[in-house]
Amino acid sequence: MVCTKTLLLFFNPGAVRCTVHPRRRPADRPELLLVLLPGSQSLRPALPVMLNKVMRPLPFEDDVKRRRTFAIISHPDAGKTTLTEKLLLYGGAVQLAGSVTARKHQRATTSDWMELEKKRGISVSSTVLQFEYGGYCVNLLDTPGHKDFSEDTYRVLTAVDAAVMVIDAGKGIESQTRKLFEVCRQRGIPIFTFMNKLDRPARDPLTLLDELERVLGLHPCPLNWPLGDGTGFRGVYDRRSLQVHFFERVPGGAFRAPVSVHDLGDPAVRDALPADVYTRVVEELAMLAGAGSRFDPARILAGEQTPVCFGSAVHNFGVQLLLDAFLELAPKPQPRAANGHVVSPAGDGFSGFIFKMQANMDPNHRDRLAFVRVCSGRFERDMTVIHTRTGKRVRLASSHKLFGRKRETVDVAYAGDVVGLVGHSEFRIGDTLAENPALRYDEIPRFAPESFAWLHSASTAQFKRFREGLAQLLEEGVVQSFRVPSATQRVALLGAVGPLQFEVVQYRLQTEYGAESRLEPAPWQLLRWVANGAVDETTLPSGARLALDVAGQTVILFTEEWSCNFFAERNPGVNLAVLPPKIQGEGALLPASASGRA
Repeated sequence: MVCTKTLLLFFNPGAVRCTVHPRRRPADRPELLLVLLPGSQSLRPALPVMLNKVMRPLPFEDDVKRRRTFAIISHPDAGKTTLTEKLLLYGGAVQLAGSVTARKHQRATTSDWMELEKKRGISVSSTVLQFEYGGYCVNLLDTPGHKDFSEDTYRVLTAVDAAVMVIDAGKGIESQTRKLFEVCRQRGIPIFTFMNKLDRPARDPLTLLDELERVLGLHPCPLNWPLGDGTGFRGVYDRRSLQVHFFERVPGGAFRAPVSVHDLGDPAVRDALPADVYTRVVEELAMLAGAGSRFDPARILAGEQTPVCFGSAVHNFGVQLLLDAFLELAPKPQPRAANGHVVSPAGDGFSGFIFKMQANMDPNHRDRLAFVRVCSGRFERDMTVIHTRTGKRVRLASSHKLFGRKRETVDVAYAGDVVGLVGHSEFRIGDTLAENPALRYDEIPRFAPESFAWLHSASTAQFKRFREGLAQLLEEGVVQSFRVPSATQRVALLGAVGPLQFEVVQYRLQTEYGAESRLEPAPWQLLRWVANGAVDETTLPSGARLALDVAGQTVILFTEEWSCNFFAERNPGVNLAVLPPKIQGEGALLPASASGRA
């Protein structure tokens, strides 16, 4: 008998039988694929290439749906990193919670892994923490709170589907919180609010809700309600289950807080709370039931309503309720735009973009890690994709699951996951990796530096280490390098959003590369790229200088905003840009003023 059409036969040696199937692998996962070609009378093993083309992966929509990728944002000292650590504790990712201000006998936090972060008690770099909890795969991104590190935070917000906004209940909404909220609003990121530090004297909870609506324009919907504050803070009332949760304090908040659950009318609740506190809580709950915002999941996902939880991260009060509510209500990975097209998370082809570079995470190898947000499809280790900026095919062999500084090899990832890639010096922040060469995500925001300084090598003997270390740190993108042709000294001029970034660069050069450096402040406070038009040194205001960025594009350094505006008035034929014209794309050209406004 001669075959008249192509047939795929799946042979399972264990069962000693063949299965004919035209499209997909049978459920018993056979070990060998045989093919019967037209005109042939015998079976032949299928080539791997043919197998890849004919075989279709099993549906992975369920894997995508259980992903939750979110960032925690706040003003400095609102308790963001502490909440991150406690979410890891209640998520089962760590057995003992660390402290931001850990002493010798205490454990440091997982997300603040740099020595500088441990010494100062602040976050200077974003961190990715992935763990499994309650049937969900959680990708938690801790971000720096200080404004000098805001560029890193803004980039992280491009890689998440939701955000938890931490507010100090004693201070309310602060300046950096407003800035980060605006970034989330522009990107359409749903926000969940955690009113923290109820263990200290706090503002009235109704006042805090009013401030959310009045200052941020968010309609708050409290999921729980605090039972007192300060030393009298005993727990919260869960408005969804209609139950009171009493917590007990544990030493240092290192372990899960014991909790007892009661009905609001339970005599034990009346006895545990002062009479005035109990009466006030009952009245406020009645007011919320009658005049408060109605819970609306659709408005939450649209960014119009924010669920609000109250608690104390340092004492583990309300953390479990926040985690469970967030995972239930937060969105799964959402479609993203690329080249004007909408890319579905469960699409056929893999795609993702690089939102962060981290040099020297492993000091033993001086490696360089690229953080990739998977946007669609299924990632598999050793797969070959297109690096769309260069058009080259690259093999993604060294892929890692991240948990702070720790990492382990990951073989499979889905939309919503963050994967760390090692060994690709050609990768840059904002690059797209995809099976479809036409895809290109334009997600990463760019910022003009506002602080400038010369960085000198303090020792000639250490110059090689200084040069190599600085080159790796510059690849992270948080500090930019410029060359001033008219300068007498041939050293790097660095530009950053804030001056603390220079201290971080110096510290890391010394501790990670063994190279001491000396910082010399530069007089400029403003930088603009020359989009078009001829600029000569003689036309510049006093103190201004021409310089070149790493791509060779011309920039002008100004000492103040007035100087920039003066140059704009005298040179109407020169267009300046707040961002590099080639990166900025459409609408890149801005009027030649310091603010970029007409």
